[in-house]
Amino acid sequence: MSELVAKLAGSVGAFSEEAWDALVPDGNPFMRHGFLTALEDSGSVGDGTGWQPAPIVIEAAGGELLAALPAYLKGHSQGEYVFDHGWADAYERAGGRYYPKLQIAAPFTPATGPRMLLSNPALAAPLLGAAEQVCTQHGLSGAHATFIEPDQVPLFEEAGWLTRRDIQFHWTNRDYGSFDDFLGDLSSRKRKDLRKERAAAQGEVTIERLRGAEIRPEHWDYFWEFYQDTGARKWGTPYLTRAAFDLMHQRMGDALLLVLAFQDGEPVAGALNIIGRDALYGRYWGCTRDIRFLHFELCYYQAIDAAIELGLERVEAGAQGGHKLARGYEPVQTVSAHWIADPGFRAAIADFLKREHAGVAADANHLESRTPFRKS
Repeated sequence: MSELVAKLAGSVGAFSEEAWDALVPDGNPFMRHGFLTALEDSGSVGDGTGWQPAPIVIEAAGGELLAALPAYLKGHSQGEYVFDHGWADAYERAGGRYYPKLQIAAPFTPATGPRMLLSNPALAAPLLGAAEQVCTQHGLSGAHATFIEPDQVPLFEEAGWLTRRDIQFHWTNRDYGSFDDFLGDLSSRKRKDLRKERAAAQGEVTIERLRGAEIRPEHWDYFWEFYQDTGARKWGTPYLTRAAFDLMHQRMGDALLLVLAFQDGEPVAGALNIIGRDALYGRYWGCTRDIRFLHFELCYYQAIDAAIELGLERVEAGAQGGHKLARGYEPVQTVSAHWIADPGFRAAIADFLKREHAGVAADANHLESRTPFRKS
């Protein structure tokens, strides 16, 4: 392999869209230049947010971009959905400094995807080595890659990174032609429950699904109001700025699906989804009126309808939420990888993860037995 140069950059925007997106497999929407730079240019990440862009790249001697890690210097553990607050507390009680740390992720996005963008798989080891070197040179406690697609997990393990498991709930399209086809796979009682929920919600509102150019500025104004309400209740302050939605629309509007609900002609709720090559990703939701079952209708059932219509393989509805199980979303294990600089702390984390793995596996087996599908 010709001479390679590893670099720490200040933003994804420092690279051309063409060069960056050439490394993104299957156009994963959350690794795209348009998504990551929309967060940067809108101020959703950067100064004052605790998410300082710090992409690590490998270039050929002539400057050609060959590999990249979408990385951030983190001053806290918010917006990650893989919870390490306990690790931070233990490290700092022992006299260490946990923050800043290096986070390899799509910010605010608990969706599985590639975390190493590689023109050649052989670049995985030097790329992760570069991340470790950044931690060592800058006195960071460690590096953390979250929601790694399954094909890349062995690359992290081969590099000696510790892996951690958690559980999400995804809906799988078994070649359904309609929502009723999906319902046909459920037990009789669950099938009736879902039909009742949909009927109750749809009886209160009119629902529109809008994509790309169909989404107008006033629709984003409506959705911003919904998003602020949810963000204020869940996190205290919404992660994204208003400008982020406009920039995402400008740069990746083809991948956006906005579902809005109207009552008596007034917008009352909305859910934003991102369309990938083989998956629909449910991202944000909010409402201004409390309407029974509307959350399930807009976030879960409308997503299933859209995935069937678009011929997508699955719906990823975000982090947590055991209530998704009763609505046809099945347990799926997700994986993160962690490089811990301090050897003693690394050994303690490794011991913790062994015990946690066993608990997650047991939970997954239990949840699988409680899915609403008909038992053969």
